[in-house]
Amino acid sequence: MSPDPADTSAPTPRLAPVVLAGTTAFLDLYATQPLLPFLARTFKATPLEVSLTLTAGTLGVALAAPIVGRFADRVGRKRVIVGAAFALAAATFLAATSTSLWQLIAWRFVQGLFTPGIFAVTIAYIHEKWPPSRAGAATAAYVSGTVVGGFSGRLIAGVVAADVSWRSSFLVLGALNLAAACLLWTKLPGDLRSALAPHEKSRLGALAGLLRNPRLVSAYAVGFGVLFSLVAMFTYVTFLLAAPPYALSTVALGSVFFVYLVGAVITPIVGPVIDRYGHRHGMGVAVAFGVVGALLTLGGNLLAILVGLAICATGVFIAQVAASSFVGAAAERDRGLAVGLYATFYYVGGSVGGSLPALFWERWGWPACVLLVVAVQLAVAVVSMSCWSDRRFVRLSRPDMPADGNEF
Repeated sequence: MSPDPADTSAPTPRLAPVVLAGTTAFLDLYATQPLLPFLARTFKATPLEVSLTLTAGTLGVALAAPIVGRFADRVGRKRVIVGAAFALAAATFLAATSTSLWQLIAWRFVQGLFTPGIFAVTIAYIHEKWPPSRAGAATAAYVSGTVVGGFSGRLIAGVVAADVSWRSSFLVLGALNLAAACLLWTKLPGDLRSALAPHEKSRLGALAGLLRNPRLVSAYAVGFGVLFSLVAMFTYVTFLLAAPPYALSTVALGSVFFVYLVGAVITPIVGPVIDRYGHRHGMGVAVAFGVVGALLTLGGNLLAILVGLAICATGVFIAQVAASSFVGAAAERDRGLAVGLYATFYYVGGSVGGSLPALFWERWGWPACVLLVVAVQLAVAVVSMSCWSDRRFVRLSRPDMPADGNEF
Protein backbone atom coordinates (compact mmCIF):
# COMPACT_ATOMS: atom_id res chain seq x y z
CA MET A 1 0.00 0.00 0.00
CA SER A 2 1.26 3.49 -0.83
CA PRO A 3 2.02 5.77 2.10
CA ASP A 4 -0.55 8.34 3.07
CA PRO A 5 0.70 11.91 2.42
CA ALA A 6 -1.10 13.07 5.55
CA ASP A 7 0.88 10.62 7.69
CA THR A 8 3.80 12.59 9.08
CA SER A 9 5.47 9.36 10.23
CA ALA A 10 5.67 7.99 6.69
CA PRO A 11 9.07 8.26 4.99
CA THR A 12 9.36 11.12 2.53
CA PRO A 13 11.33 10.99 -0.70
CA ARG A 14 14.60 12.73 -1.29
CA LEU A 15 14.44 16.37 -2.28
CA ALA A 16 17.19 16.25 -4.91
CA PRO A 17 14.97 15.10 -7.83
CA VAL A 18 12.40 17.79 -6.98
CA VAL A 19 15.13 20.44 -6.91
CA LEU A 20 16.37 19.15 -10.28
CA ALA A 21 12.85 19.43 -11.71
CA GLY A 22 12.69 23.05 -10.60
CA THR A 23 16.08 23.76 -12.15
CA THR A 24 15.06 22.15 -15.44
CA ALA A 25 11.76 24.02 -15.64
CA PHE A 26 13.40 27.43 -15.42
CA LEU A 27 16.68 26.84 -17.23
CA ASP A 28 15.35 28.12 -20.56
CA LEU A 29 12.31 30.26 -19.86
CA TYR A 30 14.15 33.53 -19.18
CA ALA A 31 17.42 32.72 -20.91
CA THR A 32 17.01 35.55 -23.42
CA GLN A 33 16.70 38.21 -20.72
CA PRO A 34 20.40 39.21 -20.66
CA LEU A 35 20.48 38.91 -24.47
CA LEU A 36 17.77 41.49 -25.16
CA PRO A 37 20.05 44.45 -25.98
CA PHE A 38 22.26 42.08 -28.02
CA LEU A 39 19.23 40.68 -29.92
CA ALA A 40 17.92 44.20 -30.52
CA ARG A 41 21.21 45.12 -32.20
CA THR A 42 21.46 41.81 -34.11
CA PHE A 43 17.95 41.92 -35.56
CA LYS A 44 17.64 45.73 -35.62
CA ALA A 45 14.54 45.43 -33.45
CA THR A 46 12.91 47.57 -30.77
CA PRO A 47 12.90 46.68 -27.04
CA LEU A 48 9.24 45.72 -27.32
CA GLU A 49 9.92 43.36 -30.23
CA VAL A 50 12.80 41.51 -28.58
CA SER A 51 10.86 41.35 -25.30
CA LEU A 52 8.51 39.00 -27.16
CA THR A 53 11.17 36.31 -26.81
CA LEU A 54 10.17 36.33 -23.14
CA THR A 55 6.46 36.98 -23.60
CA ALA A 56 6.08 34.13 -26.11
CA GLY A 57 7.50 31.61 -23.66
CA THR A 58 5.39 32.72 -20.73
CA LEU A 59 2.29 32.87 -22.96
CA GLY A 60 2.92 29.27 -24.01
CA VAL A 61 3.09 28.27 -20.35
CA ALA A 62 -0.13 30.12 -19.56
CA LEU A 63 -2.02 28.34 -22.35
CA ALA A 64 -0.74 24.84 -21.61
CA ALA A 65 -0.74 24.80 -17.81
CA PRO A 66 -4.42 23.94 -17.10
CA ILE A 67 -4.41 21.23 -19.78
CA VAL A 68 -1.24 19.57 -18.58
CA GLY A 69 -2.33 19.75 -14.94
CA ARG A 70 -5.51 17.77 -15.62
CA PHE A 71 -3.63 15.43 -17.96
CA ALA A 72 -1.15 14.68 -15.17
CA ASP A 73 -4.03 13.96 -12.77
CA ARG A 74 -5.15 11.26 -15.20
CA VAL A 75 -1.99 9.63 -16.54
CA GLY A 76 0.46 10.14 -13.67
CA ARG A 77 2.67 13.05 -12.65
CA LYS A 78 6.08 11.46 -13.12
CA ARG A 79 5.23 10.49 -16.70
CA VAL A 80 4.26 14.06 -17.53
CA ILE A 81 7.28 15.63 -15.78
CA VAL A 82 9.77 13.37 -17.56
CA GLY A 83 8.04 13.58 -20.95
CA ALA A 84 7.89 17.37 -20.75
CA ALA A 85 11.60 17.53 -19.85
CA PHE A 86 12.55 15.56 -22.98
CA ALA A 87 10.22 17.66 -25.16
CA LEU A 88 11.66 20.87 -23.73
CA ALA A 89 15.17 19.70 -24.64
CA ALA A 90 14.05 19.10 -28.24
CA ALA A 91 12.39 22.53 -28.50
CA THR A 92 15.52 24.21 -27.13
CA PHE A 93 17.71 22.54 -29.74
CA LEU A 94 15.28 23.65 -32.45
CA ALA A 95 15.39 27.26 -31.19
CA ALA A 96 19.07 27.26 -32.16
CA THR A 97 18.06 26.75 -35.82
CA SER A 98 16.19 30.09 -35.97
CA THR A 99 17.22 32.41 -38.78
CA SER A 100 15.09 35.41 -37.78
CA LEU A 101 13.73 37.02 -34.65
CA TRP A 102 10.20 35.81 -35.41
CA GLN A 103 11.37 32.21 -35.81
CA LEU A 104 13.10 32.48 -32.46
CA ILE A 105 9.93 33.88 -30.91
CA ALA A 106 7.95 30.96 -32.34
CA TRP A 107 10.31 28.36 -30.86
CA ARG A 108 10.26 30.21 -27.57
CA PHE A 109 6.49 29.78 -27.60
CA VAL A 110 6.93 26.04 -28.15
CA GLN A 111 9.37 25.90 -25.23
CA GLY A 112 6.72 27.56 -23.10
CA LEU A 113 4.11 24.96 -24.07
CA PHE A 114 6.25 22.17 -22.57
CA THR A 115 7.44 24.01 -19.45
CA PRO A 116 4.29 23.59 -17.29
CA GLY A 117 4.61 19.84 -17.67
CA ILE A 118 7.52 20.27 -15.27
CA PHE A 119 6.63 23.43 -13.34
CA ALA A 120 2.94 22.98 -12.58
CA VAL A 121 2.98 19.21 -12.20
CA THR A 122 5.92 19.17 -9.77
CA ILE A 123 4.06 21.36 -7.26
CA ALA A 124 1.08 18.99 -7.35
CA TYR A 125 3.53 16.08 -7.08
CA ILE A 126 5.00 17.59 -3.89
CA HIS A 127 1.59 17.80 -2.23
CA GLU A 128 0.98 14.18 -3.16
CA LYS A 129 4.30 12.85 -1.86
CA TRP A 130 4.88 15.04 1.22
CA PRO A 131 2.63 15.35 4.30
CA PRO A 132 1.04 18.80 4.88
CA SER A 133 3.43 19.61 7.73
CA ARG A 134 6.42 19.28 5.37
CA ALA A 135 4.94 20.44 2.06
CA GLY A 136 6.06 24.04 2.56
CA ALA A 137 9.66 22.96 3.10
CA ALA A 138 9.55 20.71 0.04
CA THR A 139 8.01 23.50 -2.04
CA ALA A 140 10.76 25.86 -0.85
CA ALA A 141 13.42 23.36 -1.95
CA TYR A 142 11.73 23.14 -5.33
CA VAL A 143 11.56 26.94 -5.66
CA SER A 144 15.27 27.09 -4.81
CA GLY A 145 15.81 24.78 -7.75
CA THR A 146 13.85 27.15 -9.98
CA VAL A 147 16.02 30.03 -8.75
CA VAL A 148 19.20 28.11 -9.60
CA GLY A 149 17.75 27.18 -12.98
CA GLY A 150 16.71 30.72 -13.78
CA PHE A 151 20.09 32.09 -12.77
CA SER A 152 22.05 29.39 -14.62
CA GLY A 153 20.08 29.77 -17.84
CA ARG A 154 20.61 33.51 -17.96
CA LEU A 155 24.31 33.29 -17.08
CA ILE A 156 25.03 30.51 -19.58
CA ALA A 157 23.12 32.30 -22.33
CA GLY A 158 24.98 35.56 -21.71
CA VAL A 159 28.44 34.01 -21.57
CA VAL A 160 28.01 31.66 -24.55
CA ALA A 161 26.33 34.32 -26.71
CA ALA A 162 29.16 36.77 -26.03
CA ASP A 163 31.98 34.25 -26.60
CA VAL A 164 30.45 32.16 -29.43
CA SER A 165 26.94 33.04 -30.67
CA TRP A 166 23.39 33.32 -29.41
CA ARG A 167 22.50 30.11 -31.28
CA SER A 168 25.22 28.23 -29.42
CA SER A 169 23.67 29.29 -26.13
CA PHE A 170 20.54 27.35 -27.06
CA LEU A 171 22.59 24.30 -28.01
CA VAL A 172 24.28 24.31 -24.62
CA LEU A 173 20.99 24.78 -22.80
CA GLY A 174 19.40 22.00 -24.85
CA ALA A 175 22.19 19.61 -23.86
CA LEU A 176 21.64 20.47 -20.20
CA ASN A 177 17.89 19.93 -20.61
CA LEU A 178 18.53 16.51 -22.12
CA ALA A 179 20.85 15.46 -19.29
CA ALA A 180 18.31 16.64 -16.69
CA ALA A 181 15.50 14.75 -18.42
CA CYS A 182 17.53 11.53 -18.26
CA LEU A 183 18.20 12.05 -14.53
CA LEU A 184 14.52 12.74 -13.81
CA TRP A 185 13.59 9.58 -15.69
CA THR A 186 15.87 7.46 -13.51
CA LYS A 187 15.75 9.27 -10.13
CA LEU A 188 12.28 10.78 -9.67
CA PRO A 189 10.07 8.42 -7.58
CA GLY A 190 6.84 7.19 -9.15
CA ASP A 191 3.35 8.41 -8.28
CA LEU A 192 1.71 7.35 -5.02
CA ARG A 193 -1.74 6.70 -6.37
CA SER A 194 -3.37 5.74 -9.60
CA ALA A 195 -4.49 8.28 -12.17
CA LEU A 196 -8.07 9.56 -12.11
CA ALA A 197 -10.69 7.37 -13.66
CA PRO A 198 -12.07 8.94 -16.86
CA HIS A 199 -15.61 9.15 -15.45
CA GLU A 200 -14.77 11.02 -12.24
CA LYS A 201 -15.35 14.57 -13.47
CA SER A 202 -15.08 16.47 -16.72
CA ARG A 203 -12.27 18.98 -17.01
CA LEU A 204 -14.77 21.84 -17.45
CA GLY A 205 -16.70 20.74 -14.37
CA ALA A 206 -13.50 20.53 -12.34
CA LEU A 207 -12.37 23.92 -13.64
CA ALA A 208 -15.67 25.52 -12.68
CA GLY A 209 -15.41 24.05 -9.21
CA LEU A 210 -11.94 25.47 -8.70
CA LEU A 211 -12.98 28.93 -9.91
CA ARG A 212 -15.77 28.93 -7.32
CA ASN A 213 -13.18 28.60 -4.55
CA PRO A 214 -12.44 32.18 -3.40
CA ARG A 215 -9.14 31.14 -1.77
CA LEU A 216 -7.88 29.75 -5.06
CA VAL A 217 -9.09 32.71 -7.11
CA SER A 218 -7.26 35.11 -4.80
CA ALA A 219 -4.12 32.97 -5.05
CA TYR A 220 -4.34 33.11 -8.84
CA ALA A 221 -4.50 36.91 -8.68
CA VAL A 222 -1.47 36.91 -6.40
CA GLY A 223 0.41 34.62 -8.81
CA PHE A 224 -0.26 37.08 -11.64
CA GLY A 225 1.33 39.88 -9.64
CA VAL A 226 4.29 37.80 -8.45
CA LEU A 227 5.67 36.95 -11.88
CA PHE A 228 4.68 40.31 -13.34
CA SER A 229 6.99 41.95 -10.80
CA LEU A 230 9.94 39.64 -11.41
CA VAL A 231 9.82 39.76 -15.20
CA ALA A 232 9.24 43.52 -15.32
CA MET A 233 12.18 44.26 -13.02
CA PHE A 234 14.72 41.96 -14.64
CA THR A 235 13.72 42.57 -18.25
CA TYR A 236 13.94 46.35 -18.30
CA VAL A 237 16.88 46.68 -15.94
CA THR A 238 18.96 45.10 -18.72
CA PHE A 239 18.21 48.10 -20.94
CA LEU A 240 19.06 50.45 -18.07
CA LEU A 241 22.39 48.75 -17.39
CA ALA A 242 23.33 48.35 -21.06
CA ALA A 243 23.08 52.11 -21.57
CA PRO A 244 25.45 54.81 -20.25
CA PRO A 245 26.66 55.44 -17.63
CA TYR A 246 26.79 51.70 -16.85
CA ALA A 247 27.31 50.31 -20.40
CA LEU A 248 27.48 46.69 -19.22
CA SER A 249 28.40 44.03 -21.77
CA THR A 250 26.25 40.97 -22.57
CA VAL A 251 28.41 38.83 -20.25
CA ALA A 252 28.12 41.40 -17.47
CA LEU A 253 24.35 41.56 -17.91
CA GLY A 254 24.23 37.78 -17.54
CA SER A 255 26.29 38.06 -14.39
CA VAL A 256 23.75 40.48 -12.88
CA PHE A 257 21.59 37.43 -12.25
CA PHE A 258 24.03 36.27 -9.58
CA VAL A 259 21.69 38.22 -7.33
CA TYR A 260 19.26 35.32 -7.75
CA LEU A 261 21.53 33.18 -5.60
CA VAL A 262 20.63 35.26 -2.56
CA GLY A 263 17.08 34.03 -3.00
CA ALA A 264 18.30 30.46 -3.49
CA VAL A 265 19.94 30.62 -0.05
CA ILE A 266 17.05 32.30 1.76
CA THR A 267 14.10 30.46 0.21
CA PRO A 268 14.71 27.03 1.85
CA ILE A 269 14.76 28.76 5.24
CA VAL A 270 11.39 30.35 4.54
CA GLY A 271 9.56 27.10 3.75
CA PRO A 272 9.46 25.70 7.31
CA VAL A 273 8.59 29.20 8.61
CA ILE A 274 5.56 29.30 6.30
CA ASP A 275 4.61 25.80 7.48
CA ARG A 276 4.64 27.09 11.06
CA TYR A 277 3.21 30.60 10.82
CA GLY A 278 1.09 30.47 7.68
CA HIS A 279 0.95 31.68 4.11
CA ARG A 280 -0.29 35.20 4.83
CA HIS A 281 2.68 35.95 7.06
CA GLY A 282 4.99 34.67 4.33
CA MET A 283 3.34 36.87 1.73
CA GLY A 284 3.57 39.93 3.97
CA VAL A 285 7.32 39.44 4.32
CA ALA A 286 7.63 38.83 0.57
CA VAL A 287 5.88 42.06 -0.41
CA ALA A 288 7.98 44.08 2.04
CA PHE A 289 11.14 42.69 0.43
CA GLY A 290 9.81 43.31 -3.07
CA VAL A 291 8.85 46.93 -2.50
CA VAL A 292 12.04 47.89 -0.63
CA GLY A 293 14.23 46.18 -3.23
CA ALA A 294 12.50 47.83 -6.16
CA LEU A 295 12.80 51.29 -4.63
CA LEU A 296 16.51 50.78 -3.92
CA THR A 297 17.17 50.48 -7.66
CA LEU A 298 16.22 54.15 -8.06
CA GLY A 299 19.41 55.22 -6.28
CA GLY A 300 21.45 55.39 -9.48
CA ASN A 301 24.52 53.72 -7.99
CA LEU A 302 25.30 50.34 -9.59
CA LEU A 303 25.87 48.66 -6.23
CA ALA A 304 22.55 49.99 -4.93
CA ILE A 305 20.82 48.67 -8.03
CA LEU A 306 22.33 45.20 -7.58
CA VAL A 307 21.43 45.09 -3.87
CA GLY A 308 17.91 46.25 -4.69
CA LEU A 309 17.55 43.56 -7.36
CA ALA A 310 18.75 40.91 -4.89
CA ILE A 311 16.22 42.00 -2.26
CA CYS A 312 13.40 42.29 -4.79
CA ALA A 313 14.10 38.87 -6.29
CA THR A 314 14.23 37.29 -2.84
CA GLY A 315 10.83 38.78 -2.06
CA VAL A 316 9.39 37.36 -5.26
CA PHE A 317 10.78 33.89 -4.50
CA ILE A 318 9.31 33.98 -0.99
CA ALA A 319 5.98 35.03 -2.52
CA GLN A 320 6.14 32.12 -4.94
CA VAL A 321 6.71 29.65 -2.09
CA ALA A 322 3.79 31.10 -0.12
CA ALA A 323 1.38 31.30 -3.06
CA SER A 324 2.12 27.95 -4.69
CA SER A 325 2.09 26.16 -1.34
CA PHE A 326 -1.23 27.87 -0.50
CA VAL A 327 -2.73 26.60 -3.78
CA GLY A 328 -1.60 23.04 -3.08
CA ALA A 329 -3.17 23.19 0.38
CA ALA A 330 -6.37 25.00 -0.62
CA ALA A 331 -7.19 22.60 -3.45
CA GLU A 332 -9.01 19.71 -1.81
CA ARG A 333 -9.32 17.83 -5.11
CA ASP A 334 -8.19 18.16 -8.73
CA ARG A 335 -4.89 19.43 -7.36
CA GLY A 336 -3.00 19.06 -10.64
CA LEU A 337 -5.58 21.17 -12.43
CA ALA A 338 -5.63 23.69 -9.58
CA VAL A 339 -1.87 24.18 -9.75
CA GLY A 340 -2.01 24.27 -13.55
CA LEU A 341 -4.59 27.05 -13.37
CA TYR A 342 -2.35 28.91 -10.92
CA ALA A 343 0.48 28.55 -13.44
CA THR A 344 -1.75 30.06 -16.13
CA PHE A 345 -2.39 33.22 -14.12
CA TYR A 346 1.24 33.27 -12.96
CA TYR A 347 2.58 33.20 -16.50
CA VAL A 348 -0.03 35.54 -17.91
CA GLY A 349 1.37 37.92 -15.31
CA GLY A 350 4.85 37.21 -16.62
CA SER A 351 3.72 37.84 -20.21
CA VAL A 352 2.17 41.18 -19.27
CA GLY A 353 5.22 42.01 -17.15
CA GLY A 354 7.46 41.39 -20.15
CA SER A 355 5.59 43.73 -22.49
CA LEU A 356 3.51 46.33 -20.63
CA PRO A 357 6.48 48.05 -18.92
CA ALA A 358 7.91 48.77 -22.39
CA LEU A 359 5.33 51.53 -22.70
CA PHE A 360 6.48 53.02 -19.40
CA TRP A 361 10.16 52.56 -20.29
CA GLU A 362 9.90 54.29 -23.66
CA ARG A 363 8.02 57.27 -22.27
CA TRP A 364 9.26 57.79 -18.70
CA GLY A 365 12.24 55.48 -18.22
CA TRP A 366 13.26 53.22 -15.36
CA PRO A 367 11.56 55.15 -12.49
CA ALA A 368 8.17 54.57 -14.11
CA CYS A 369 8.87 50.84 -14.43
CA VAL A 370 9.80 50.67 -10.75
CA LEU A 371 6.67 52.51 -9.63
CA LEU A 372 4.56 50.15 -11.74
CA VAL A 373 6.16 47.15 -10.00
CA VAL A 374 5.61 48.70 -6.56
CA ALA A 375 1.93 49.28 -7.37
CA VAL A 376 1.51 45.64 -8.40
CA GLN A 377 3.29 44.45 -5.25
CA LEU A 378 0.99 46.51 -3.03
CA ALA A 379 -2.03 45.08 -4.85
CA VAL A 380 -0.68 41.57 -4.15
CA ALA A 381 -0.45 42.45 -0.46
CA VAL A 382 -4.03 43.71 -0.34
CA VAL A 383 -5.41 40.59 -2.03
CA SER A 384 -3.51 38.08 0.08
CA MET A 385 -4.11 39.81 3.40
CA SER A 386 -7.83 40.28 2.78
CA CYS A 387 -8.67 36.96 1.11
CA TRP A 388 -6.33 34.30 2.50
CA SER A 389 -7.01 32.35 5.66
CA ASP A 390 -4.30 30.14 7.13
CA ARG A 391 -6.25 28.71 10.03
CA ARG A 392 -7.15 25.40 8.42
CA PHE A 393 -3.70 24.83 7.00
CA VAL A 394 -1.73 25.93 10.06
CA ARG A 395 -3.53 23.40 12.23
CA LEU A 396 -2.49 20.65 9.81
CA SER A 397 1.15 21.36 10.55
CA ARG A 398 0.66 22.49 14.16
CA PRO A 399 -1.69 19.92 15.70
CA ASP A 400 -0.96 21.28 19.17
CA MET A 401 -2.70 24.58 18.36
CA PRO A 402 -6.19 24.94 19.90
CA ALA A 403 -9.07 25.24 17.47
CA ASP A 404 -9.96 28.73 18.64
CA GLY A 405 -6.41 30.02 18.84
CA ASN A 406 -5.38 33.24 17.16
CA GLU A 407 -3.06 31.95 14.45
CA PHE A 408 -2.70 35.36 12.83
